[in-house]
Amino acid sequence: MRKRPVVLVTRKLPEAVEDRLRRDYEPRLNPQDRLYESDELIALAAGADALLPCHTERLTAQLIARLPESVRAIANFSVGVDHVDLAAARARGIIVTNTPDVLTDATAELTILLMLGAARRASEGERLMRTGAWDSWSPSFMVGVQVTGKRLGIIGMGRVGQVTARRARGFDMTIHYHNRRRLSAGLEGGAIYHQTAEELLPHCDFLAMHCPATPETHRLLDGVRIALLPGGAIVVNTARGSVVDEEALITALKSGKLAAAGLDVYNNEPHINAAFRELPNTFLLPHIGSATRETRDAMGFRALDNLDAIFAGRAPRDRVA
Repeated sequence: MRKRPVVLVTRKLPEAVEDRLRRDYEPRLNPQDRLYESDELIALAAGADALLPCHTERLTAQLIARLPESVRAIANFSVGVDHVDLAAARARGIIVTNTPDVLTDATAELTILLMLGAARRASEGERLMRTGAWDSWSPSFMVGVQVTGKRLGIIGMGRVGQVTARRARGFDMTIHYHNRRRLSAGLEGGAIYHQTAEELLPHCDFLAMHCPATPETHRLLDGVRIALLPGGAIVVNTARGSVVDEEALITALKSGKLAAAGLDVYNNEPHINAAFRELPNTFLLPHIGSATRETRDAMGFRALDNLDAIFAGRAPRDRVA
């Protein structure tokens, strides 16, 4: 009988995904959902044929160099791969895959939630209700910003950006975007293209960050670019924390340059900058852009589809290295 490949799974996955792993592989699961230290991960990888990690694992060049020779693949349970040193994986001959497409709707939904929550002061309102502090109503009470009919700027018009644009059109928003390449007219759907972020920003009542985390996008939204936004604009980030200069964002929120921010991603997660918690004009979520039952199952199945292909000697659908 052919030996089944051993797969080290670094976090607790949905039950349906773990059931498929048990059926087709020899999985080393993490039922306690602990975050492994580097030395522990290396020890657990002994004799493994593949790793199935999440974005919470930092697979640096140093860690990849220490992986056992048996490891042939890293099948990420994520669409972003900024947590993996791809060059180091290539140098070791390790195949790296991700899970695109299946997160699109869930992340776009969350972008709209963040826009509405930030604009309508949802965090402040809920605190009033939960603490029992709401004691009156007046025409000047809890006045926020209307979303309908406003201009939405999108940086990164890939899968998620395009779906966010479609959802935002339900609020009669005018869509502006910046992307590395202009989309075809069919994909643009009437959105207005700007060749640079600097050209885009003055046209944004709302700005949604949907670009990948790369060296080129590191702190893309910095103080200089924030200054180009209209006064009272609202910033939403469901991409990666690194694409925003957080100190510059906090300064703009404190000064009133920005009306609010809706954030799902941060630098140094989960130990976020404490200033975000202290600001009344932030609507904060704990990196849950893909957190629907349907999406998390689909992510796991996509990662396993990639492993199935690799161990069958076929090219995986979602190879990134």
